[in-house]
Amino acid sequence: LLLKSAALKTTDSVLVYKPVCYDVKVNYPVVYLLHGHSANYKTWSRLAALQSMADNYKFIVVCPDGLKRSWYMNSTNPDSAQYEDFFMKELMPKINNTYKTDQTKVFVTGASMGGFGAMYLFLNHPDVFLSAGSTSGVLNLRHSGFKKTTIAYLLGAYSEENKAFDVYSPVNRLESIKGLKKTLIFDCGTEDYLYKANNQFRQKLDELKIRATYIAQPGGHTGTYWTKSIKAHFDFFYELANKA
Repeated sequence: LLLKSAALKTTDSVLVYKPVCYDVKVNYPVVYLLHGHSANYKTWSRLAALQSMADNYKFIVVCPDGLKRSWYMNSTNPDSAQYEDFFMKELMPKINNTYKTDQTKVFVTGASMGGFGAMYLFLNHPDVFLSAGSTSGVLNLRHSGFKKTTIAYLLGAYSEENKAFDVYSPVNRLESIKGLKKTLIFDCGTEDYLYKANNQFRQKLDELKIRATYIAQPGGHTGTYWTKSIKAHFDFFYELANKA
């Protein structure tokens, strides 16, 4: 799918997987799968068997292109892509108009920058998503290796004083779903440089009494780890989608 976007000022490439049993009389849950920094819309298809996952879980799986370093957010820099606007106002309506989607069962997850993007979009629009996931996600922007480069391009120069780095971090946005009975899933490898940020996220969830599945397991910040970790997210979403 090619989507000419006003918000991105460019065309976005999107891979969409439909279950083999796809039937126009049925509405299917949708999983938006976001890739990491410097990757592209094809990256997840190399890491996971997405067609067989679409078949097994009976999900429509959507992999948009995050333009290498959009961080899936609306930038405060006017020259930059307004990715959140693209996602919510252009991509989602296009998917819902093109495919038979169940709009009460929409999920978003991703790896690294994509884990940030998934939680960020979910926490800004909890009414749109049933749940979200993050694998090795940048849940606190101050912990990112890109805070002085691509994130600074979007939010302004990195410094202790630049509060945008806190305001935009999912760990500081969890209040928005307090009391909404939402549940989410996230994981991180114990050898990952973002492990501390993910533990911090767990702590914050506990403080706010938000239910979440957190998996800490051996692994680094690698594709090999994500190939293994993403399955739990699909299992989790499947269970939520099929609750009576």
